Amino acid sequence: MPMHESETRVDEVPREAWTLLALLTALNVLNFVDRQLIASLAPLLIEDLGLTRTQIGLLVGYAFVVFYTLVGVLLGAAADRLPRLPLIAAGLGLWSAMTALSGTARSFVQLAVPRVLVGVGEASLTPAALGMLGDAFPPRRLGLVTGVYYAGIPLGLAGSLVVAGWVAPRFGWRACFYVLGALGLASLPLLALVRDPPRRGGGAAPASRRGAGAQLVALVKGRPELLLVMLGGSALVYASAAALHAITWLVQERGMAFATAAYRAAGMAAVAGFFGNLAGGWVADRCQRRFTGGRLGILVFLPLFFAPFNVAFLLLPPFSSLFYVCWFMSSASATAYFGPLFAAAQELAPPQARSSAVALTLLVANLLGVGPGPWITGMIGDRFSLTAGLLVSIVVSVCAAVPFAMAARRIGLRPAPAVSEN
Repeated sequence: MPMHESETRVDEVPREAWTLLALLTALNVLNFVDRQLIASLAPLLIEDLGLTRTQIGLLVGYAFVVFYTLVGVLLGAAADRLPRLPLIAAGLGLWSAMTALSGTARSFVQLAVPRVLVGVGEASLTPAALGMLGDAFPPRRLGLVTGVYYAGIPLGLAGSLVVAGWVAPRFGWRACFYVLGALGLASLPLLALVRDPPRRGGGAAPASRRGAGAQLVALVKGRPELLLVMLGGSALVYASAAALHAITWLVQERGMAFATAAYRAAGMAAVAGFFGNLAGGWVADRCQRRFTGGRLGILVFLPLFFAPFNVAFLLLPPFSSLFYVCWFMSSASATAYFGPLFAAAQELAPPQARSSAVALTLLVANLLGVGPGPWITGMIGDRFSLTAGLLVSIVVSVCAAVPFAMAARRIGLRPAPAVSEN
């Protein structure tokens, strides 16, 4: 059955929509397995290739995100106009091939070059995927669906840690890149199992004489709240990206064996991170149904609620049972905001520009958050300690509450009107 909006009633979501969500989430898991692999292997790369913590921070930060975000904006605009599945297929092929090539690296530069191209390939996925899911599901499900899709982050991180913890001690760290690159190329035929859903709101965006940059500027001018959401998201992403140093921190500053740290971190990412994604999206949807701007209210609350757990996790001794409780909450905090953040970004954009809004949100969050987060944390780690760098990142995350509160105030938190949702 085609996924037309008129056929999607409040209590009914077509089976094709769930199939699409499952496949796109699986691709996002693979996306993040490949993306997080350098962070998961960092202690081994530092030892074998002589890299510094700052260089690791650059590899997981700016070496990836600069082209990822710039290309992502162009592909986001393209996804609002062109068939989206071919865009995803081309990106999947590129990032998988470059992941395999990373296994041949002998230096920082030889890791950085394919890393840049991995970012170019992965830039195709999220703007197109979230646009497709926004067309396939009714608006009332958007926060939860986005949270499920972003379960790719904790599951991808867990997957990369499991691969690193099991494959690297047996076959070497290079084999991890070869295996994952081959897996991505083998996944390409799965895209034939789904269709690109009809676009909600009357088809693809019309052609415009204005460039993509001018259209994005017009989008932000039309909804200033969107810029505030991007700035708040950048502060949250800064802390999540800084946490990519966690394996190095556990091994070098908390004395865990590499495999032990990898497996325990994988368990935390899979369970706590997945829970955080679903809980954040579900709670945000419920608040949005009760209040106009309810998702923004949740985004104000989250960094303030999780900050004490994050600080305690860094300062408690690793043999304490409370250490693991706070580790669970810290892992949940790193993912809980993705559903409400990107649902809010899509909600603030006109229907024909949702993919562009997602791409622009990714651009700002990656350049201001994902890029500097691990880099600055690594520099602080080289000079002082990773504990100090990670504590700084928590302070940055708390600051996210300010722009979210400003956006919520502009919209006005008030009881939502009772409307029929289609």
